[in-house]
Parts: sequence; C-alpha cells; structure tokens
Amino acid sequence: MIRRGGRVPPEAGRAAREVPLRRSLLVRLLAVSVLVSLCSIAATAWLTVRSTSVAIRQEQGQALADDARVYDALLGYAAGHTSWDGARPTVARLAARIGRRITLTTEDRRTLLDSDRGPLTLPARPAAVIEPLAIDTALADTALAAGAESGRIDPRVVGPFRLPAGERRRLRAAAEQRVSCLRTVFGAPAEIVYGPGGRPRVETHDAGLGLGTRCASQALDRPTPTEAAALGRLTKLVNTCLARRRAPEVRLGLDFTWTPLPGPAPRIPPARVAAVARAASKAGAAPVSGEYVPGCIAASRREQLAPYVAPTALLFVSSRGADASTIFDLSPANQTRIAGVAALVLLTTVTVTALAGVRLVRPLRALTGAARRMEEGDVTARVAVTGGDEIGALAAAFNAMSERRERLEELRTAMVSDVAHELRTPLSNIRGWLEATQDGIADPDAALVSSLLEEALLLQHVIDDLRDLAEADAGELTLHKEPVEPAELLEQVATMHRETARAAGVTLSAEVDGEPTLVADPVRLRQAVGNLVSNAVRHTPAGGTVGLRARGGDGQVVIEVADTGCGIAPEDLARVFERFWRADRSRNRRTGGSGLGLAIVRKLAEAHGGSATVVSEPGAGSVFTLRLPAGG
Repeated sequence: MIRRGGRVPPEAGRAAREVPLRRSLLVRLLAVSVLVSLCSIAATAWLTVRSTSVAIRQEQGQALADDARVYDALLGYAAGHTSWDGARPTVARLAARIGRRITLTTEDRRTLLDSDRGPLTLPARPAAVIEPLAIDTALADTALAAGAESGRIDPRVVGPFRLPAGERRRLRAAAEQRVSCLRTVFGAPAEIVYGPGGRPRVETHDAGLGLGTRCASQALDRPTPTEAAALGRLTKLVNTCLARRRAPEVRLGLDFTWTPLPGPAPRIPPARVAAVARAASKAGAAPVSGEYVPGCIAASRREQLAPYVAPTALLFVSSRGADASTIFDLSPANQTRIAGVAALVLLTTVTVTALAGVRLVRPLRALTGAARRMEEGDVTARVAVTGGDEIGALAAAFNAMSERRERLEELRTAMVSDVAHELRTPLSNIRGWLEATQDGIADPDAALVSSLLEEALLLQHVIDDLRDLAEADAGELTLHKEPVEPAELLEQVATMHRETARAAGVTLSAEVDGEPTLVADPVRLRQAVGNLVSNAVRHTPAGGTVGLRARGGDGQVVIEVADTGCGIAPEDLARVFERFWRADRSRNRRTGGSGLGLAIVRKLAEAHGGSATVVSEPGAGSVFTLRLPAGG
C-alpha cells in the first residue's frame, strides 16, 4: 500500500514491467517529441532556404484602410462620450489589431492616450483630426461621408435626442405594429431599422409602390417628449441665428428639414428672385429665400451637441519600430549554424521529454498498483500526492474515491446491522403471535389484530423512512418548491400533532415573528417540522410545553421547535442526527421511534440549501433549529 510520503511497492513495479516497451508511455513520448523536433527543424530550414530576402512591406491602400478603421472607431467613441478618459482599452485594441502605434493628442500636441510605451516622436502632420462635429470625409466611410454632406456632423452624435428606455419600448411596439400591418394587409416585406438615438423606422422596400405612407402610426410620425424638448431647443437656437441675419423664422422636423413659419409671402417672379435678394441684402432687409437656414441649422446643432462629445483630438498612427530586412544565403557558415541549432534543438527536446516522461510515468505506475489492490478488495489503498499538476490532481481524486469507498463500506455494514436490528423486533413479534394463534395458545381477537397491525405499521414506517434516506443519499430526493408562508405551515403542523400532545398532557403552541417568506417544498418541509414536533412531544413529560416559532433575518428563515423535556447530554449532541441513534440505550420504543426521523430532518434541510442544529441542556429541554434560505 502506498501512503502519503511512502515508496512505490514491488507490486507497482511488476505492474509497470507488464507493459511492453514498445507500448510504454515514456517511449511513445520520446518518439513523438523526436518526430515533432525533426519536422520543426525541416520546416524551419525549408523556410529559411526559400526566404533569401525578408523585408517588411506595407501597401499604401492597406495602411489607408487601417487608418480609416481606427478613425471611424475613435470617432464613434468621441460621438458617445464627453471625454477621452475611458478610451485606453479601445486604443490598445485597435493598435493590436493593425499592429501599429496609435497616439491621441490635444490640438496643442499634449499626449492624451498612447498605445505603446517608450520614446515618442510625433510626425509632422496628424493622420486625422477627430472631431465628431466636423468629420474628416477623406477617412470617413460611406455612411459617414453621406452624413457629412448635411452639416459635416457625425450621425452617431445624438446628444439630447437619445431616447430613454421607456420611449424606445413604445416606439418599438408601434414599429412592430406597422410592420405587421404592412405584411398582413399589403403583403409587403418590411423591417425595422434603429437609428443611433434609438428611434426605429420602418423600411418597406416597396420599389416605388408608395406603401411607406400606409398603416400610419402617430407614435412613429411625431416626436417623443424627449425629442420634442431637444428639437424645441434646437429650433430656438436656429431662429435666434436667423434673427441675427434678419431672416424669417422656420420650423424644424426630426430629420432637421425646415419649413418657413406660416405668413404672407411676397409673390416675386422667378426671373427677379436674385435681383430682389441682392437689393434686400444691400438695404439690410430680410432675405426672400432660405439661404441662411442650412448654415444656421449646422451652427445651432454644433452648439447644442458640443457638451455631449469628447474634445477635439489629433490622431497619429506610426510604426512600432524599425523595419528589419534580412538577407540569408546558404554559405558554409550559415549551413554550420543551421546544423548546430538543429542539433541543439533536438538534444534539448529529447532531454526535456525524457525527464517529463519519467516524472509522468512514475505516479501513473503507482496509481495502477493502487487501483489493482482496490480491485482485489483492499479499500485502504492510497497513493502519494507528490505535485499540484494533473497527475497530482488524479492521485488526490483517487485517494478521495478510496476514502469514500472505505467510508461507504463502513456505513453499509452499520446500515445492514441497524436495519436488521430495527426489523427483527416487529417481525419477531408478528411471527410469535401468529405461531401462538396457530397453536391455539392465543385467540385471534380484536386486541391481537390491533397489536399485529401496530407492528405492521411500525415496519411500514421504518421502510418509508429508509426509502426517504436512500433517495436523499442518492441525490434523487425531488423537491417541488413554491412560496410557503411559515405561519400557515406551523399552524398545519400544530393542528396535526395537537391531539397527540393533548393525550400526552403537553401544551403545543405556534408563533411567527414578522412576516418571513421562503420558497420550499411544503410537503417535505411539513414532514421535517412534523418529525421535530413528534420527537419533542415524545420526550416531554406531562405538564410540559412544546413551542413552534418562525422568524426571518439575515437572508434566511429560522424555524425552532423548543420543548421542556428531559434534554440531551452534551456528549450525545453530536450524534443526534445519526441514523438509528437514540438517547435511550435500551432502544425502547416507548420513548423512541424508528431512529430515522432526525436523520430525515437533516437531509430535508440540506436538500433545501439549509441546515439543522440542536441546542440542549439535560433536565431543561431542547431547541431544534432549521435554517432555510429566505425567498420572496
């Protein structure tokens, strides 16, 4: 037997010698390592011979695409944040993706973020200027370039137009209703597209059929309260800008289109519009066209969105180091170097593999010997745990399995003895009375039948308790959990045992502090509390009391069953919840049941994620406590 710190026994050595050398794990590890080393050396040599010139090349188109991706990602970050404080992970991820150094600086070239460490030399010109309110169309993608045409503001900058969760849900429901209407009534394909601010719109792809105006929804066609407030502030800014230019006021839509406010409009022939506009401009009068409106809208949007974006930053994308170029040829010196490096790699691989294989095979041989001893019936077989690697974990698991098997064997032996003892007495009584009746010694009257029935019920009770414990031990005890009110539960248990308590002269009461709630199996929980009450009533003399109490606190519900009975000796408290254990050494059934009730209580409490404990004082009584997780 191998103990912790012991040596490998001769049996393990013989088991190892039974494995043929060609199938030995150590030999196979060496063969695989040599093969891998030879393949690696051959591949490296082939690549070296084929690569007569190694140079770093980077195409201009790829570099421009990388710059555009970096610019788009950082522009999107700036559009949704008010500072660059949290952009370091984004910059590091982008730098790792493109393999270049990314630096962000202020407009006066003070460094904000740098993906790399070390000396920094900034190029003369930045790769781009990151400003969401004035995007660089040379690096922007197609979508952003389209947005740049209408004010050069990144469409991802929504600022006060971002919808809260409640408005998003309402608009999404309206959009889904419109899509359903279009598909059901007109059979038109439609889908929901969400804007940067969270507003959905329905795209019909109707190819000019005019279905976009069908199935109208007022919720989708008009601004939400958030949008209305932001649009109102923007309209005020625009009209203030127009007033400074003596231009008429306008009304803005959600898509930032504008319409003049209603009022009399002068009728001017088209041929004279330009001349009238020049005359009005010289006279300082209001213009007759909307030439100032687009500029005022763009300026007002920048003024409104400025507090919601990050400050302007300069983007620098540079190389991480000097590009290396290597020219390699097959000169005698280089051939010697290749042969030397290959031999060194091969020798190192074989040596390391041999050492690792020996360390790997030794504990496996010990495990094999211990497993064979266990197969022969030695439940005390153990192996030495010599490391914290996978083999050590396997050895620890084997030891745990062996210890558990030994403990289960002891429990099985004790269980068989206890079950035989518990079943022998009622079976002997039944057999004795039946034989006496058969021999004519006893009359099969009502009293005899009642006695036999009592013994049969006792047998049934023991069998049911054993079945519950077997299910709990196997992890197959099914719980049907639901919300349970402790007050109602205690009252039900008290009602079931009140008649028995009254017959024994014991006062039974129940009370609940507060309004605790829990989620549990009501049937199993009544069984557990009922077992405690039945046990308390049996061990409480006439004139005593048994109290049930429940309270909540600290994330759990505590149920207590307190009695004024004889109590339990301190040396017996640790064995109260063991199977078939009774404080009465004579195992008399007058004051004891099957000896399984408290064991079932503990198993049921543990199945609910709780615990069962007892506090007792001889002559003063006992308090059994169930602690269960609270639930709402």
